Amino acid sequence: MTNPKTLFDKVWEKNLIRSRSGKPDLLYVDFHLMHEVTSTHAFNMLRQMGRKVRRPDLTIATMDHQVPTTNLDQPIKDQIAAEQMNALKKNCTEFGITMFPWGSNEQGIVHVIGPERGLTQPGMVIVCGDSHTSTHGAFGALAFGIGISEVAHVLATQTLPQRKPKTMAVTVKGKLPKDVTAKDLILGIIQKIGTHGGVGHVIEYRGEAIRALSMEGRMTVCNMTIEGGARAGMIAPDDVTFNYLKGKPNAPKGEEWEKALEDWSKLYTDEGAIFDKEVIIYASELKPFVTWGTTPAQSITIDSTIPLPKNKTEEKALEYMGLKPGMRIKDIEVDAVFIGSCTNARIEDLRAAANVAKGHKVKDSVRAIVVPGSMKVKKQAEDEGLAKIFIDAGFEWRAAGCSMCVGMNDDVLKPEQRCASTSNRNFEGRQGKGARTHLVSPVIAAATAIKGHFASLSDLNKEVSTK
Repeated sequence: MTNPKTLFDKVWEKNLIRSRSGKPDLLYVDFHLMHEVTSTHAFNMLRQMGRKVRRPDLTIATMDHQVPTTNLDQPIKDQIAAEQMNALKKNCTEFGITMFPWGSNEQGIVHVIGPERGLTQPGMVIVCGDSHTSTHGAFGALAFGIGISEVAHVLATQTLPQRKPKTMAVTVKGKLPKDVTAKDLILGIIQKIGTHGGVGHVIEYRGEAIRALSMEGRMTVCNMTIEGGARAGMIAPDDVTFNYLKGKPNAPKGEEWEKALEDWSKLYTDEGAIFDKEVIIYASELKPFVTWGTTPAQSITIDSTIPLPKNKTEEKALEYMGLKPGMRIKDIEVDAVFIGSCTNARIEDLRAAANVAKGHKVKDSVRAIVVPGSMKVKKQAEDEGLAKIFIDAGFEWRAAGCSMCVGMNDDVLKPEQRCASTSNRNFEGRQGKGARTHLVSPVIAAATAIKGHFASLSDLNKEVSTK
């Protein structure tokens, strides 16, 4: 092959409209996702410019960040949230954009509803005013978050100026151990590369362990790419991707499906293509992870102890988290457990957590909530009996939304409350002022809710076997 290309290069070149020396490239945007928080000012900019939306059919909007996940039949108490949600509804009506309102059967977290509707497809360039847009890269799309002025630019032109990033390969060799999930995998990757390891790059995840992941697992990995500093994360599409998309409402049908498969099957990194950077991860060395600090890179395995701080940043993180070196992770008690977010609120995540919770009870001292990623996931979980398992175990069962992941709604922690969370960020104040967040997988979250301290499925199994 005369000019072997990476997956990223192929998608970039497919969408390249114009390239000029010393200037950003101009890309065509295949699909644009919106939510209530980052859209209001973008629409105002359109009005100021006297512009219409260039392709309203290539944008969808949903309410997710600020929506209450209870009392859907009552007025919204938070005035700012109510204003932003009303503004989204008004703007989408005025500019002819499809929007899924709070409480509707189609509503959900923006990065959950795109894939489940088949809107996210291989080879696309997808943007959204949200940093975790990288989720959609699991399909072999180039997907990344954009700022408010960029949102306005896409609405007006369906294009976006971008400087071409460098490429980075994260190759995961071997098979994941039985108790290691996709969430543990991405936490392990971020622990190795750090929060700045991917800066200036688009990461392609490769290797046997990546290929073995379900689409839900691949979305979890790509979702947290931004936490490693990268612009986007991608996984080459394959039969797992195609089988997931087949029959989805917005996926191609009939002859168009066959043509799409032919095109999608060419989206892989050619043999001999060179990456600017490569990291090797050995799957056999991974275990379930729990973060101890205030970045996703500050994590250790669940059977470890809190490490000695290496610098002032880590000292500050330990102080904020109320932890001391040498403490066993499994001795740390929690006040709350949150299962949800665009990282871990799909049906597979809820099945994994329900499998752990079945036949157990949430510890009396723990408040545990489960928030499906979409109203479709909520209904499916109820139809499968998962909701009943959670409710019987003492979890609160909610409607769809970002909920406690982002703390922009009613679901927040009190200062110094400690939470085992399946979300993607454990920054200071992320789940409420002074809140202490530990990132974990759905399996660890469910086991922790039952034990009242950080625990794994094997810890529960040991408890059962000794009774």
